[in-house]
Amino acid sequence: MAYMSMGEAHRRITDYLNRFSDAVSSQDVVSLKQLLSFSSNSPSLLSLADSLNVFQDANRLIKQSDNYSPFADITVPLFRSLQHYRTGNLVDAYLAFEKSANAFIQEFRNWESAWALEALYVIAYEIRVLAERADRELASNGKSPEKLKAAGSFLMKVFGVLAGKGSKRVGALYLTCQLFKIYFKLGTVHLCRSVIRSIETARIFDFEEFPKRDKVTYMYYTGRLEVFNENFPAADQKLSYALINCNPQSEANIRMILKYLIPVKLSIGILPKDWLLEKYNLVEYSNIVQALRRGDLRLLRHALEEHEDQFLRSGVYLVLEKLELQVYQRLFKKIYIIQKQKDPSKAHQMKLDVIVKALKWLEMDMDVDELIKLAFSLDE
Repeated sequence: MAYMSMGEAHRRITDYLNRFSDAVSSQDVVSLKQLLSFSSNSPSLLSLADSLNVFQDANRLIKQSDNYSPFADITVPLFRSLQHYRTGNLVDAYLAFEKSANAFIQEFRNWESAWALEALYVIAYEIRVLAERADRELASNGKSPEKLKAAGSFLMKVFGVLAGKGSKRVGALYLTCQLFKIYFKLGTVHLCRSVIRSIETARIFDFEEFPKRDKVTYMYYTGRLEVFNENFPAADQKLSYALINCNPQSEANIRMILKYLIPVKLSIGILPKDWLLEKYNLVEYSNIVQALRRGDLRLLRHALEEHEDQFLRSGVYLVLEKLELQVYQRLFKKIYIIQKQKDPSKAHQMKLDVIVKALKWLEMDMDVDELIKLAFSLDE
């Protein structure tokens, strides 16, 4: 850090406080968002942190000013959080930020209109990101990571603030999506149910009134939940909605949606085009699709083994593993077509020994009794 005089540090601190006060008094949410966005690592916020280390009497400055003191409960812990953030002390940065965020929520409750909703979104995002980074710090020091769980509890409180009547309720879906991200990260997806119930059954919410961005994210996460529950028709509907309404320029988001939509489509017998897999770098599905087209069980099992870790992390391995029955069906259909071409009069008959030979060629040892059991399972 370059040398900074006491006077310059004082000027930068009062400049921030003036901008904060002006943003609230004029309901300028664009400016307010910038003042709260730590993770942007903006030069102005980083220089403010440096100023706070030079001029160490900012708390008294805030509390003794009629202009700054009304927001002291927000800005004092916010400054403390920023200082910790600047030095890489992320656990203390999180704790101070949560205290500031609680004070902001109290102010937000008292504002009649929803003018500060976008600023609230920034706080919700920042507290989640800070919590994730704080947990990594705790884990690296051999301590139990607990801040992301705390952030989830905080955001549930914010959700309650938004879940009432009035214009503020439109923010509830954004908070829901932030909660989904936390629950999926923690592996506590069962906690999603109560929030989903509030969104989908409460009469105060009209899903269509929510911003498209939030509806797409919501459908993506609820679609993933349906995949885990093996409710493929519902998963198809939700993930397809997310894909159709996703910003076409957001290729990373489209890829995330397709990563779950493709296994769902495969499960209901719809195969993606090769160009789609190539465009969105989803080549891990290429051999699975080829296996289904050819009826090649050996290729399917090889593809599952090759990308096992990746599929397990995504939570789609078991879904893909169950495609074996489809592969058998396609294999039997190919044998039927070949047999029909050779002897049309016996097309309705399939010789079991021919199927056993085909399976052996695919390095699948199966006797006639096992084949009969498999045939019955295909009919179910």
